[in-house]
Amino acid sequence: MKEHLTIALVVDTLGEEGNGTSNSAVQFAAELERQGHQVRLVGIGAPVEEYKAEERYVFGATEFACPHQIAFAQPDEALFEHAFDGVDIVHIYLPFAFGKAAARYCRKHNIPVTAGFHVLAENIVSNAPFLGIIPGIIPALYGWMRRTFYRKIRHVHTPTEMTKRILRARKYTNKLHVFSNGYDDVLFRARPIMEPRAQKKLQSKNFVICSAGRLSKEKSHETLIKAVALSVHKDDIEVRIAGSGPHEKKLRKMASDLLQPDQLSISFVEHEQMGEFFTQADLFVHASSIDIEGISAIEAMAVGVVPVIARADLSAASGFALCKESVFDYGDAQQLAQKIDWWIEHPAERLQWGMKYAQHTHDYYSLAASVRAFIEMERQAIEDDRSGRVAA
Repeated sequence: MKEHLTIALVVDTLGEEGNGTSNSAVQFAAELERQGHQVRLVGIGAPVEEYKAEERYVFGATEFACPHQIAFAQPDEALFEHAFDGVDIVHIYLPFAFGKAAARYCRKHNIPVTAGFHVLAENIVSNAPFLGIIPGIIPALYGWMRRTFYRKIRHVHTPTEMTKRILRARKYTNKLHVFSNGYDDVLFRARPIMEPRAQKKLQSKNFVICSAGRLSKEKSHETLIKAVALSVHKDDIEVRIAGSGPHEKKLRKMASDLLQPDQLSISFVEHEQMGEFFTQADLFVHASSIDIEGISAIEAMAVGVVPVIARADLSAASGFALCKESVFDYGDAQQLAQKIDWWIEHPAERLQWGMKYAQHTHDYYSLAASVRAFIEMERQAIEDDRSGRVAA
């Protein structure tokens, strides 16, 4: 097999920095090219004009997806014909109409294809609440994705062991490849070692807690605001949230009721600036209930910011915690407040653990390592295609 591959990455939405799947695809493309492979990004907002897709309106879904910077691409056989011409393999990120059409095109034209699993059924229901009233909707969605898309694709990327366990429990029989989506170690470098603050009474607003992610229900930024209000050091904390989404007004209203006017800032931060955003923080809080991986936590740890992460059944992020002070039970604001207070009152330990988190993240979650694992999956899929082992 040739040393370097030509790969098409198919993603409904590209160029939306508030969309984690889009971010991951763009980062993977850059690292793949750095390692010598050729990449074609295919979807809405693709960087190359001839690989751009048109947006497709989906009744009952587009309205809920738009605030989360998610759009659905219009299937286009002419686009696929052009974008997939001469590629060695196609990798599809999402199991919606655009991805399904791309997979059908690949099967029809004998092009090897792999897929990623980046959206839990619970994510879909959380962001489209009207679905939650339908009895049995969660198993139905997993079954629908399996039958209509994943069943015919043998090799599937899952970012965490948690995702793999969920899919096995839902009767997915694919060859599941577990590796992180990875973080960009150029953008997110460990910050210089700084002396911890002296043990003294905190001065006004000199402890910064940051968080990042869509402003949506499952991200539970509300828990952080409540926890700060319960903190012994309430008046000395500033909360900075990087993100956008439908819950912004709710968060600002809650903060106005519980905190001082200057204690909360919410803004969208360009991905290239997120490293600096994390560098300015003393602590990172990840309060989400549903996360296939939790890349923002990885990026914060890579910089050297100690995390405090919610422990939830459908969130893999708590698996990043290296000590008991870095986890709390999802939704428990009082417990989170206690963890925040402990880290505030132990600056030397915070410095030591920050260095440990930075090194651990560098060792296990680098984008370069993830892309090497991805290429190994692609090579296996190409070999299976040649030998006739394609379906799951």
